[in-house]
Amino acid sequence: MPTWLRPLNFFTAILLISLEINPLLTPSVSFSASNVAQTTTDRKAQAARLVQEGDRYYYQGQYQVALEKYQQALAIYQQIADRQQEGVILNNIGFVYTELGQSKQALPFYQQALVIFQELNDLPNQGAALNNIGLSYSYLGENSKSLKFLQQALEIFREVHERAEEGKTLNIIGGVYRSLGQISEALKFYEQALAIRRELQDRSGEGFSLNNIAEVSSLMGEYPKALDLYQQAITIFKEVNDFTRQSIVLNNIGWIYDRLGQYKKSLDFYEKALVIARNIKNLSLESMALNNMGSAYNNLKDYTNARKSYQEALEITQELNDPSGEAKILSNLGSVDDQLQQYSQALDFYQRSLAISRKINERPSEGITLNNLGRVYNSLGEYQKSLELYQQALGIAREVKDRVAEGRTLNNMGRTVLLTGNAAVAEKYLFETINIWESLRPGLTDENKISLLETQTNTYHNLEYALIVQQKSEAALEVTERGRARAFVELLAAKYSETPDPPIQPPNLEQIQQIAQEHEATLVEYSINDFGGQPKLYIWVVKPSGEILFRQLDIQSFAPSLENFVTSTRQSIGVRGRSSIEILPLDDSEAKNQLKQLHKLLIEPIADLLPTDPNAHVIFMPQGELFLVPFPALQDANGKYLIEKHTILTAPAIQVLDLTQKQRVKVQQANPKGLVVVGNPTMPKVTIKIGEPPEQLNPLPAAENEAITIAKLLNTKALTGNQATKKAILSQLPQARIIHLATHGLLDDFKGLGVPGAIALAPSGNDNGLLTADEILDLKLNAELVVLSACDTGRGRITGDGVIGLSRSLITAGVPSIIVSLWSVPDAPTASLMTEFYRNWQEKKLDKAQALRQAMLTTMKNHPNPKDWAAFTLIGEAE
Repeated sequence: MPTWLRPLNFFTAILLISLEINPLLTPSVSFSASNVAQTTTDRKAQAARLVQEGDRYYYQGQYQVALEKYQQALAIYQQIADRQQEGVILNNIGFVYTELGQSKQALPFYQQALVIFQELNDLPNQGAALNNIGLSYSYLGENSKSLKFLQQALEIFREVHERAEEGKTLNIIGGVYRSLGQISEALKFYEQALAIRRELQDRSGEGFSLNNIAEVSSLMGEYPKALDLYQQAITIFKEVNDFTRQSIVLNNIGWIYDRLGQYKKSLDFYEKALVIARNIKNLSLESMALNNMGSAYNNLKDYTNARKSYQEALEITQELNDPSGEAKILSNLGSVDDQLQQYSQALDFYQRSLAISRKINERPSEGITLNNLGRVYNSLGEYQKSLELYQQALGIAREVKDRVAEGRTLNNMGRTVLLTGNAAVAEKYLFETINIWESLRPGLTDENKISLLETQTNTYHNLEYALIVQQKSEAALEVTERGRARAFVELLAAKYSETPDPPIQPPNLEQIQQIAQEHEATLVEYSINDFGGQPKLYIWVVKPSGEILFRQLDIQSFAPSLENFVTSTRQSIGVRGRSSIEILPLDDSEAKNQLKQLHKLLIEPIADLLPTDPNAHVIFMPQGELFLVPFPALQDANGKYLIEKHTILTAPAIQVLDLTQKQRVKVQQANPKGLVVVGNPTMPKVTIKIGEPPEQLNPLPAAENEAITIAKLLNTKALTGNQATKKAILSQLPQARIIHLATHGLLDDFKGLGVPGAIALAPSGNDNGLLTADEILDLKLNAELVVLSACDTGRGRITGDGVIGLSRSLITAGVPSIIVSLWSVPDAPTASLMTEFYRNWQEKKLDKAQALRQAMLTTMKNHPNPKDWAAFTLIGEAE
């Protein structure tokens, strides 16, 4: 079973950066003044060449070399008393130090430049120097002082009608407000700046503003908008060869994926950002990337690499005298000790971080650290102190409008209050949290919704527990449905609807009862809840009459190894792959014992609530590892298999049944006539091991015989060998009423090689013969049934959203009923079972679920081992 979720949402401070700094000033050099001595003219020309060289090295990212050239030019301008150019170069030297992340060193150069420009009454350059002074104070954490200088700069640029400089200053002011946590104010200035940049067709400046608006959007939980803006920004920075900003945007994109729970993907972006930062020798960006990598490692529970990355980042921020970065990294170092239960060390890091954040008035960092402190005191059992810290953190999260921080804090408060026994108050906090989580999903891709939901699952479980202990089991069922397969439900609703992005709400009790009544089925929904380290199994049974009943049992003895127990049960009956090495079954008594143990856990508590008519439908909604349970093979104390007593179907959620039923009606109205039966196509080549050439999948001659037999039953011709090409089959699928595929099925991310779930067909032309789950998602199918008579086609990546694999893609493509296998069944019983199924369905006119049950019972007579008949499951509609 997966590792139990940590009890509280955990915060790490990831560094994002708002872009803007005043560019290098260009010296205005004249060589034609007749009254200037030749030696002075030569010196000016020499200085100008040095400045040009410095500019070139700067734009190549070679900041140290650029600095040397500027310093040489500065010495010349000071020797010949050229105050104008002296001020320009002082500003540029400060700018290079800023790019190197050394704001404290940059500040005196900007201040000297300002004095000179004021002396010369040079307003535009005064504005540039004021901007850079303001920016330096911001980087040093002195935001109030920063705003004072920036406002002066803004007034000057408006006075002299310098629109480009006005845009830059607006962007910088927006960044300062962002640091202060005043998100709405920051957004106002960023949008003003973007309008000016676009008006002036300033591509680089436009990229700066897009990045900054994206950052604010991401903080507000508007992830699709943020990702789109970041992509626009990085496209611009690649276009103008701005490596510094490319590194920044890569960091920021990584942060989005971190929030979405895609930690490996975020790490990839951070590593790319780090490479650029090191290539251009930008210590500030190097520190940022290292810190962010530490957070990704932390979330991946790789604490050794997390600590290493954080320590490297901390050394750089201390070298740069960057208190803002130092506060974040200290908090993150505390998080490593926190998760390792080294609480005294964690508290020390958090307290140091909090002191710095408060000193420089950096509210977002202060809120993160307060939350982490609350988490430590929660772990120590000091709940009141924990809640006080959470309350402070919540106030800051709302002040800076960080929706994710607000949600995490409310979840932590809800869990802590629940631990004190006050379930009613916990319920309030947790409902608030869920409302926030659900506000973050609109507009996200299916993949991003799934990963985001994985980070939020514990909130639904916490609320479920809070309701159960208050004897509100029916309300808990609503919450369970609300948190189950939401990305799938929303994807189905969008695909099945005639309108884009249709509103889809989780079902209430009345709708749940109606779904059971319309299906004339008994619905069984499972939920594993581990609150307080005391795992329980919750089971809801919804009868066809609409009556809802609830049972729960302690699964402490099962919980630590439930996943292993399910796996060992499957192995005990000898599951294997077609044309692969057989897993030898354990002795018959051991297999029966394990099947009985699972029956005792999953069925016995509700056995009295299930129908007595064996033809009545029972639809199971598993959770997590329970998706892999062979329900038909579970045995009661008398040795009777569940399939002998009940007609079984499965679904990922109750609401999915509502959507597949509506799709079934549409399919029946469309009334397609085609039949597609495929068996043993000429197998494609697939990479089995990284670095080795692809290998052809083994042929399945028995699958060919199976397809030919079934095709005869359906009065059609089977597609086999070279006829069963991906191209030919894709052309027939949209018109098919029945689709039967007897071939290899590859699991999602086959062997960890990044290959999505796929069906193996014959390659032709430029295609590789693999019909992937992603490709199926894009199809519009009208089939009433798809049978995947292949290896492990019912398996896939198990998430809080259900099983991500072929069955999910086919249902989304429009198929209301899918038959898949939970393991590879030997050839002879597969052919027998499939032939019986089609005979029962097409000739005896049983519904699909009853036809599959009878096929299992018939196959069982000649092949009594459950491995030969229990693998197949019907997902979706029986009719």
